[in-house]
Amino acid sequence: MKRIGLIINPIAGMGGSVGLKGTDGDIYQKALKMGAIPITPLRINEVLSHIKHKEMILMLVAPGKMGEDVIKGMNIEFEVIGKIGEITTAEDTKRLAKQMLHEDIDLLIFCGGDGTARDIYDAIGLKKPVVAVPGGVKMFSSVFSINSIAAAQIIDGFLEDVIEDEDREVLDIDEKLVRKDMLKSTLYGYLKVLKIRNLVQAGKIGSKFGRTIEENKHEIAQFVIEDMKKNTLYLLGPGTTVKTITNNLGLPKTLLGIDAINNRMIVGKDLNEKSIFELLGEFDDAELIISPIGGQGFIFGRGNKQITPKVIKKIGKKNIRIISTADKMRNLRCLRVDTGDSEFDNELKGLVKVIVGYKEQLVIQIE
Repeated sequence: MKRIGLIINPIAGMGGSVGLKGTDGDIYQKALKMGAIPITPLRINEVLSHIKHKEMILMLVAPGKMGEDVIKGMNIEFEVIGKIGEITTAEDTKRLAKQMLHEDIDLLIFCGGDGTARDIYDAIGLKKPVVAVPGGVKMFSSVFSINSIAAAQIIDGFLEDVIEDEDREVLDIDEKLVRKDMLKSTLYGYLKVLKIRNLVQAGKIGSKFGRTIEENKHEIAQFVIEDMKKNTLYLLGPGTTVKTITNNLGLPKTLLGIDAINNRMIVGKDLNEKSIFELLGEFDDAELIISPIGGQGFIFGRGNKQITPKVIKKIGKKNIRIISTADKMRNLRCLRVDTGDSEFDNELKGLVKVIVGYKEQLVIQIE
């Protein structure tokens, strides 16, 4: 049997749907007041449910909501390691990871975001391989599986001894700067990640700056603007490519948030799931304009968790417009979605068109 550690960050990702761009520090309390609910237990539940070789596992789990509560009833043999208080912190994650290391685990599974990955790096470095289940808001690090089901497949590959590991980057961004609409990422170190091709995400690649890239963005924005309809609500996702649209209209834009325009006027800034849904109720027609994350290809589930399955269903798949520079698309084999609802993710999959220039589109698969 393999000794596998499990640590869940119970507050990771809770700031996403309410538009807080993270849960570092005391932001967690604000997220709760705004109606945020835990998402990482659901993610780990999905992972554990899809593992085929449960009989080969002895799982060493963190207590209570950091692991124990989720694994009960999963038909997996487990032992509880360590203690936690009512309020959990990054120090709990680090301490428990070190304890599991001393218990001679073969693999560590953790669920959270970039901040959790930093904590795991601080605790174990490259001493043991990890499976990182995406549960945060940002997840720019290249250590995460593309979704929960992919994480289960990676774990089964490990149990079958048919999988290799490699060192992958742990990145994080300053949430305080993000809330000021500034993006600064830092490389903190590396984790030993189990890797099956197409099951682990790449690191985020920033948009390149230069005359040709900026001209390409301008062409895309010009085409989108000319095609805009009167009395239609346009929800604009994060990123520099989408921001070029508002730049061309002479309007402000939250670089890392969701804004809304109607008849070329701002009608909503830095929206969360609730305020997006309220706006959608005021308009008969609405479109969503988004751009994939460079290097990763995610259009939903990374950095725009305010756009939930409930929001997407309300807008309608046919009213989603994807825009991207040609340079970014050259580095992507496919697009990806990870909304937290695997059944809905499957509904979104298939061939889609991406606007890559003025009256220029390409067709690519969402996998």
